[in-house]
Amino acid sequence: MADKSKGKGPVMRRREFLATGAAALGAGVMGFPAVLRAQPATVKVGLIHPVSGFIAFSGTQCRAGAEMAIADINAAGGIKSMGGAMLEALLADSQGKPEVGAAEVGKMVEAGVHGIVAGYSSAISLATSQEAAKSNTPHVVDVGVSDQIVQRGLANTFRFSPGYGKTAEIAVTNLDTINKAAGSPAKTAMIIHEESLFGTGTAELLNKKLPEIGIEVVETIKHSNPTRDFTNIALQIKSKKPDLIIPANYYNEYVLLARTLRQQQIEAQGIYSVLGGAASSYQFVKEFPDAAELIMDCNHWYNPKSDLALARRKAAEAKGLVYTYEIFLAYNAVALLADAIERAGSVEKDAVIAALASSTWDQHGMPYGPTKMVNGQNEGAQPVNTQVQKGVIEVIFPKEFASAQAIFPAKM
Repeated sequence: MADKSKGKGPVMRRREFLATGAAALGAGVMGFPAVLRAQPATVKVGLIHPVSGFIAFSGTQCRAGAEMAIADINAAGGIKSMGGAMLEALLADSQGKPEVGAAEVGKMVEAGVHGIVAGYSSAISLATSQEAAKSNTPHVVDVGVSDQIVQRGLANTFRFSPGYGKTAEIAVTNLDTINKAAGSPAKTAMIIHEESLFGTGTAELLNKKLPEIGIEVVETIKHSNPTRDFTNIALQIKSKKPDLIIPANYYNEYVLLARTLRQQQIEAQGIYSVLGGAASSYQFVKEFPDAAELIMDCNHWYNPKSDLALARRKAAEAKGLVYTYEIFLAYNAVALLADAIERAGSVEKDAVIAALASSTWDQHGMPYGPTKMVNGQNEGAQPVNTQVQKGVIEVIFPKEFASAQAIFPAKM
């Protein structure tokens, strides 16, 4: 039975869709010869990102990565199973506000969009995917890490990268390994997190998991977005004297926090981020090398041993872009959607959704296992641990992708 969302129309749940999706995909691919099926002149892909507001840097990076993917796919011949149909980007600015992102989905559906990639933050991704579900429009999340995004049973919603549940679990496991290898010098931690779903959810998970490895969370501090002064928080950290400082923030706040800690000469065994908004960004490393040095992070990152990933990084840098996780995750979100449309041979919604659900796509350049979608989540996705060493972001875990060994303790 179709569910209702606030009285605004039917939302197909994943279980209902799976009963009909495979048949729809088969009909879309084999029901009629391609030349007899009505095909759009272009395949319209909606890109909804916060290109203004407090997270505009990251949103602009997402848009750049998504547009690079569209350009590459079109240059390679477009959607070949649809006679070479080109991808066309429909652009929207969510302004960092979930309600604006949802409204933009409605506008795109009216404009005939065939699939949506959004929306960088977890809160925006929740809103855009829910709105897209009302029209059964395929929706691929590029960065949003809240596991609520894929736990609502929405058949139209997919995420290729890991959520914060898996990231926090791996982060704590790797921290335990790093700490024990150094003789277990870290016994206490403070968590500093931003106030939205991303930071709050990550902090809750860490508060549960860190005591399991013998690390006491002495305090958890939440801050607003934006925050322009971290002096008081730095003083609280100095008074508590934690062995580890664990930030979970967006880019601007992360940079300001790290710089303030350095300026206030806060002493700790080190900074160990979980989904840190700047720790895995060369923008931060290049602009503030002293503040960034030796910070560890568990986050999205590409496979440094992948020729495909390195070629995409080179192409991004040739455009004057800093190759951040926003770029390659948004690129891969578009490419995943395009691969599904290619295999479906159609923009018929059920066929595309069924193709996404059965995806085994592997042209991503990520340190992932085989792609396997389970309730919209790619179970093959995993984060990596990085550390800034002499101005280079090195991968330190997993070992098969590592480019350096961890330096710990990393006295600040």
